[in-house]
Order: sequence, then C-alpha cells, then structure tokens
Amino acid sequence: MKIWVDADACPGVIKEILFRAAERTQTELTLVANHLVRVPGSKYIRSIQVASGFDVADDEIVQRSEEGDLVITGDIPLAAEVIEKGCTVLNTRGEKLTAENIKARLNMRDFMDTMRASGIESGGPSALSQSDRQEFANQLDSWLAKSKRS
Repeated sequence: MKIWVDADACPGVIKEILFRAAERTQTELTLVANHLVRVPGSKYIRSIQVASGFDVADDEIVQRSEEGDLVITGDIPLAAEVIEKGCTVLNTRGEKLTAENIKARLNMRDFMDTMRASGIESGGPSALSQSDRQEFANQLDSWLAKSKRS
C-alpha cells in the first residue's frame, strides 16, 4: 500500500503530517508535481517532478497508483479516476471521497465551473483550519492502521 500526493496544490502543513506518518509507519509516500518538491531525506519519501501541462501530474498518479493505495488530492476528476481503480481518496480537509459521493462532487464542480464562466464570483474555499488538519490526520491514521492490518 502506497500513498500518492497530488502535490501541486497540497498545503505544506498537510505534507508535514504525511512526512511524519510515512516515516512513523514505514509507508511509501510519493509526491507528484510539475515543480520541484522538497522532501525530507527518507527511504520512504520521494517526489516525482513531471513536465508542466494540464493534468500531467494527475495522469502520472492515475498511471502509477494501484488498488488499495491512498491518493491525497482536491482534484475531483483525479479522485474519480483513482476511485475507479480501487484507491482510497482523501482531500486535504480529511474528507473521504468514495464511489458513493464522487458523482455529486463532480456535478457540483461542473456547476461551479459554469457559474464562474458566466461571470459569477463564488469566492474560494476557506483557509485550512486546525479542525481540518486534525480531521485529515485522523483519517490518515485510520487508513494507515487498516492498511497495516491487511
């Protein structure tokens, strides 16, 4: 079981939680981005820099991830693709994206794209709160515990 991170937009505080967890549990962690991502020296943690371009990092994660892996992303289309492969998906707020809720998320994303295209300002997501960080850490720990039992 491996952890894949869509690292282009992953907050630093979430990366730090992931670094500590990967080292503590000796779980392979790979950050994928179209820019250089610095990672601590560890045999469990690495980064992959892909070419710039639309969805290049996402495509790399889809290609490399396998059933049972964990993918960390806020990208709804990427989440949908890896869920189909049998991966678990967490966003950076600790929300688990599943086959049961991903279609609704895709629909909302498309709706918001349409709203923005018509000139309606929707604002962005709120800043990551302490409770968001705690929920992410709790969900990560839950996945790690479950994957180590398997």
